[in-house]
Amino acid sequence: MFLNTILVVVTDLAAGLLGNASVRRHFHLLLTGCLVMFGPALSLWVSQYSVFAKRTHFLYRGFLRSGWGWTCVFVGSFVFLLSFSVRRSLALSLRHLSRLAVAGGLWVGFRQLLGFLENATGSCYEPLASSPEGQGGGANGQPLLLLREGESKAVCVGSGMLWRGYEVSEDTFLLCLCCLILAEETAVFGPYLTLGGASGAPLRLLFLFCVLLLSLWIFLLLCLLAYFPQFPTQLLGGALGCLTWRGLYQGWYRMGPSWYCPGRPGVGLLTTKAGPKDGGTS
Repeated sequence: MFLNTILVVVTDLAAGLLGNASVRRHFHLLLTGCLVMFGPALSLWVSQYSVFAKRTHFLYRGFLRSGWGWTCVFVGSFVFLLSFSVRRSLALSLRHLSRLAVAGGLWVGFRQLLGFLENATGSCYEPLASSPEGQGGGANGQPLLLLREGESKAVCVGSGMLWRGYEVSEDTFLLCLCCLILAEETAVFGPYLTLGGASGAPLRLLFLFCVLLLSLWIFLLLCLLAYFPQFPTQLLGGALGCLTWRGLYQGWYRMGPSWYCPGRPGVGLLTTKAGPKDGGTS
């Protein structure tokens, strides 16, 4: 009973925060405009001896590499349980889940496009062998590099060499997109509770897991920006993630549910006096 009370209080507070109009309106600005743009400045204060300064850390290996999978599991479960418990319609639930399928397709497509761009614009470099003092080093003390023509990035990196090309940070793109989707899909829970919707422990637990996952993605994004700063590529990745979210949730999905559009979160689930918006987030 006590744990259930704690669960209700915590989820009510989180739902009220994520469902707040100001948070929904400005979350993307805080994420990409402030965090991604100024996050690399944290590298001036963090210690490079921290456990988070190693790419082999458990959080990077266990979550970042499969970030889209974690997001789909928790968000998909929450969206399905919420929609099905309200309308008992499998078709409606699948329509709301299709938003994740669309975003997943775009994620895979952009990964392929970014990989093609990096391969087309990059070159492979091989470090020179050790040389006597005063030779084999550049002005910054870095070893000179020999250009290797006709290599792909996969072959180059697999051979232990270095690849340099126009790059957009896929990690930053993924984390920003996942954060924005999580915030958008869970924002409907606040209006749902306000309207007196049924909210058992399973639904509240899934919502809480989504909130915790959103917090984890923001933390990992901060770690990447602070410990592995790559300002131009990370800024481009954040901008691409924000543009993808805006094109979907602020563009296409606003057209309303139809055979070619799944509609916005909450549409067809909540009954309000507002009429056309029908519980959709702003």
